[in-house]
Amino acid sequence: MNIDHFLATLNQMFPDSKAELNYQNPFELLIAVVLSAQTTDKAVNKVTEKLFTAYPNAEALAQANLLDVENTIKTIGLYHNKAKNIIALSQALVEKHHGLVPQEREQLEALPGVGRKTTNVVISNAFGIPALAVDTHVARISVRLGLAKEKDSVLEIEKKLNRKIPKQHWLKVHHQMIFFGRYHCLAKNPKCNICPLFDDCKFKDKQK
Repeated sequence: MNIDHFLATLNQMFPDSKAELNYQNPFELLIAVVLSAQTTDKAVNKVTEKLFTAYPNAEALAQANLLDVENTIKTIGLYHNKAKNIIALSQALVEKHHGLVPQEREQLEALPGVGRKTTNVVISNAFGIPALAVDTHVARISVRLGLAKEKDSVLEIEKKLNRKIPKQHWLKVHHQMIFFGRYHCLAKNPKCNICPLFDDCKFKDKQK
């Protein structure tokens, strides 16, 4: 895969791609990303509108009643664990970071329910720190286009992409690859017949 060709194609297909989660500040982004695991951004946006009205900051959410939070987010997957995590991470933000979301990777990943992918999304989108988050879409696209191998871990895929793609493009490429996977190169029934990267694709089941 020629990276310049890859980047140019993504820019042509998705010139204005950006996060589809609704947020106004780093705290809202962090909570929204934690809630987005194994569910859609649209579903998350529906619950965060109510959630952030009731609990606009870490101090408020840290004191929230678990059942109230569960009832607010119960339309998304894994809401029991997610409710516990967002309350616990809010408590950690208040106790250790004066209620503010830290920019340091180690401090973010130490928060309940926060892993590397969530951290990459937050530091890049909220703080402008170069990072390329790998979710299921990014991983699938990377493998199909030969940028990574099927057996690679998420971290290995991230490292390979970081080596191949210039740092200044990481944030935009992350969103573009998500859009590519979400709306074009789907897990099932990818739109191979109209794909501009068909000739570069290594996917064994691709069909023109």
